[in-house]
Formats: sequence, C-alpha cells, structure tokens
Amino acid sequence: MTATITIGPHAVGAGERPFVVAEMSGNHNGDLNRALAIVDAVAESGAHALKLQTYRPDTITIDVDTPAFRISSGHELWGGENLYRLYQRAHTPYEWHAPIFERARERGLTVFSSPFDATAVELLESLDAPAYKIASSELVDLPLIRLVASTGKPMVISTGMATVAEIDAAVRTARAGGAAGIVLLACTASYPAPPADSNLRRLPVLAGAFDLPVGLSDHTPGIGVAVASVALGACFIEKHVTLDRADGGVDSDFSLNPTELAALVAESGRAYAALGGTAIGPTPAEREGLRFRRSLYVVEDVRAGDPVTTHNVRSIRPAGGLVPVEIDRVLGRTFTTDVPRGTPLNWNLI
Repeated sequence: MTATITIGPHAVGAGERPFVVAEMSGNHNGDLNRALAIVDAVAESGAHALKLQTYRPDTITIDVDTPAFRISSGHELWGGENLYRLYQRAHTPYEWHAPIFERARERGLTVFSSPFDATAVELLESLDAPAYKIASSELVDLPLIRLVASTGKPMVISTGMATVAEIDAAVRTARAGGAAGIVLLACTASYPAPPADSNLRRLPVLAGAFDLPVGLSDHTPGIGVAVASVALGACFIEKHVTLDRADGGVDSDFSLNPTELAALVAESGRAYAALGGTAIGPTPAEREGLRFRRSLYVVEDVRAGDPVTTHNVRSIRPAGGLVPVEIDRVLGRTFTTDVPRGTPLNWNLI
C-alpha cells in the first residue's frame, strides 16, 4: 500500500480525493496583474493548489543561438525558437513570487513551485513553500534532486521521457536526501501531448514498482485524459491554466480556462467517488429499486378453482410475488380462493 503524503493541509494518496494543481507556467504573459488574476481564477475554480516554475533564463540555459539551443523547426508551438528567448518570455520573475504566494494563500490555495537551480530553492524556502516539483527534464539532475530533498519537504517528480532506471535513480536520491514523501507523476513531455501517448496504464505499474502515490502531469487538450487517470490510481492531477486561450502565451494552446479547470475539479472528484469498493450486491441507494424487480402477479380477477394460466399469472414489475423462475411450477395448479387482479402470487393462493 503506497503511503499518503501531506502537501500543505492536503492529504495526497490513493485513499484521497484527487489533488488538483493548476500550473501557471508562462501564461501570465509577462504581466503581474494577469498572474494575480490567474491566481484568483484558480481559487474560484475549486482547485487545491497553484504551481509556478522558478527560474531565470540564465539559470535554466545560456544565451547561445546554435542548433543545439533551438527547438526543432517542426515543433507545433515553438518550432525554431531559441531556448533563451523562449524562457525570457515564459519565466516568472523572482520578485513576483512573494505577491503571487501571498495572493494564493489569501485565497485559500496551497502554492508551491518547480525550482531549476539552487537560487530557486533558496527563494522558495524563504517563502516557506510546502513542497517541490521536479520537472521531467530535471529528473536526471540528481544534484538538484538531492538539494531539494535536503529541505525535508515533500517532492513531486514528473517522469516524462524517463526510463525505469532513471526514475529509480531519482527516487533513490530523493529518499536518501531526506524528502518527506514522494509522488511520481506520469507525464508525456510533448506540448501539446496526443491523448494516445498518455499510456495511463503505466500508473499502477509506477505505483507498484516504487510503492509511491502516483498522479498525472497532463498536457493533452481538455480534461478527459486527466479524469480517466483517476480510474487507474492518479491521486494528483496537474494541468496548465490560463485566463483565455485566445489571449495567447507560450503554453496557452494546452492550458485549461477557468471553466474547464472547475469542470476538472468536479469530474475528477466524481470519478474518484465512483470507484467505490469491490462488493457485489445491492447498494443502499438501490433499496427502492429492489421493490420493482419482476415477480409473479395475478393479472386477471380469478375465482377459486380456476386454473393458473399464462393469461392470469405473469412475470411483471413490482416485486412481492413468487420469483419468476417458479412459473413452470405454478402453471396448471388451481386457485384455492378468489383473487383480485394485482395480487402478488404466493403458494397460499394455489
């Protein structure tokens, strides 16, 4: 049984309602007021947490414009773009973190971030971040994982692109470093991600292999894949969020708007509730339905001595009479008394 961990006031684990995290990423479009409006929209959606990405262009890459530092020309969203320029557009300035954290907490949200270097960890520690997320591309940066684990906070690790051996190394490093619990996220690190590449069946495999809670970092359009993940054990769901995809932005094409985020919160909770248990049999809600199962009824007025036939006894709703399988045993018998139409048949009448 995988452990339950705590992120802020929230229990996160297989026995808990899915923890829904809204990732702001670069959807603030370089405007702090827009970032704060996103915080408000996330709070109103019912999501549990807001997540940021904490880096500067110079801490995540360097300003070099050679082919190795450019996104492939065929990329659907960022084809041909230089990494440094992309991160200049997408980063959340360090000085914005305090007002964003403050607004999120005022609105009742848990707020944390993905750090990409030691300066980010230092900043987030100063803001008392309750947890840390390791992005898929950083899963192989074991020194960064070791540093984050040394805070003693819970860690969420995305596994996009990773092999089992790479995931194992990251988990071992986080555990040895002192992380207060780990959640592994299945992730398809393409933007946007085709739903068919989600491979949700890996969720129980990850949970079993590492004995950890699992979830989904989802970059597919809409909420269908995320909701489906709950049936396969996801207890943590992360989706990018924006105010309106029409506003544009580096991640807007695969981000949810506030209405869709609210739907994800509702539907993932409904999916979790629907999992229920393994018992087979009538539920309390079905008790009324049991009254309307089929049974044998007298469907015509009969007199004592009349034979039982398929014309005066039938299997109908509601319950109350003999079970339908008894029809062959009662046909040809005679009624022992007058019986009005609508009487449930029992052995005392024939």
